[in-house]
Amino acid sequence: MNNPKWWDIAVAATAVIVGITVVYTTDGFHGWAALASLALLCAAYYVFGRRLVGAGHRGRPTPTLAPSLAFQALLAVIVGVGAAFEPNVITAQTIAFPLIWVVSLTTKQAVLANVGAAIVMTTGFGIGLGVDGLVQTLFVGGLSLAFSLALGLWITSIASYGDERQRLLAELQSAQGELELLHRDAGGTAERERIARDIHDTIAQSLTSIVMLAQRARREQPAQESTLELIESTARDALSEARALVATNAGLPASDASLAVTLARLGERFSRETGVTVTTDVDLGELPRDIEVVLLRCAQEGLANVRKHAHARTASVTVLQENDGVSLRVSDDGRGLDGYQPDGERGFGLSGMQDRVGLVGGSLVVTDAGTAAGTQLTVTIPLAKERTA
Repeated sequence: MNNPKWWDIAVAATAVIVGITVVYTTDGFHGWAALASLALLCAAYYVFGRRLVGAGHRGRPTPTLAPSLAFQALLAVIVGVGAAFEPNVITAQTIAFPLIWVVSLTTKQAVLANVGAAIVMTTGFGIGLGVDGLVQTLFVGGLSLAFSLALGLWITSIASYGDERQRLLAELQSAQGELELLHRDAGGTAERERIARDIHDTIAQSLTSIVMLAQRARREQPAQESTLELIESTARDALSEARALVATNAGLPASDASLAVTLARLGERFSRETGVTVTTDVDLGELPRDIEVVLLRCAQEGLANVRKHAHARTASVTVLQENDGVSLRVSDDGRGLDGYQPDGERGFGLSGMQDRVGLVGGSLVVTDAGTAAGTQLTVTIPLAKERTA
């Protein structure tokens, strides 16, 4: 409806057909006046109306009320004046009425403009026919108006229905995209939890059995105590790694009231297992679930690194939420980085954490903890306003 190319053809074809009719039926001044009105009709459309017809097509701006009314009035006057000189010009209303509908901003404006245009054009047609053609004038004018209103309202309802279907389709596609993302995330979480359960039920249980067998053998074979102690120590380290992996890939406990409670329990459990004193300080409002998961996984990985590398006595986990983001800091009083850089890592620890944080637009920095010994891991995640609303 708003593609001006089709209207260009329609206006030109109407002017040519009506012009040929005028040439064959009318001579002299009236004929030239009628042709001039058709030329003005074309000029009004191509110079002024074409922009209004093309409004909304391929991002063109929507017209305001004044230009729309002015063009509608101009169409009615041109056709009416032309019909006053040559009644056959009234045929041009076949393009004038549709143009009035297309450039109208509302259905109410279109109906009123159709009525006004019909009055003007029918008056001109009646002048052209004279008193003897009064009945024909009223019949043609009334029939044209009725047909224009009926067809225009019908097409408008179809267009409105199409726009509504398009809107609903866009909403459906958006909902399907969100549902697909949720299913993918849920599938990934379920797979990680399945792997964690498998590790717990197989490797962790086997390592626990090795530890117990080594303890039993040390009691039964004192002469082999050093070798058995090494076996037990290795098995315990592997068991700790397996438990850390299970904790990292297991889902957030559904019963926890908040991330603060989850981190506090994580610190308590870490202290019991390693003897490292862990303090937690969490100042958070409501966060999206995916952000909470990233923060928890980073805290788990940070403490896992403290367990493996730091030889620390104390560690701290601090989470602070600000207006534009949230930050997590894991610090310890261990031996420090000693030249280590996360970018050079070849394993799955900090490099995997960098990938996880990057997926939510965050950043990861690992530094020595200043003048004191130790290491500080800082994760910063920006928060969009709509996400925290």
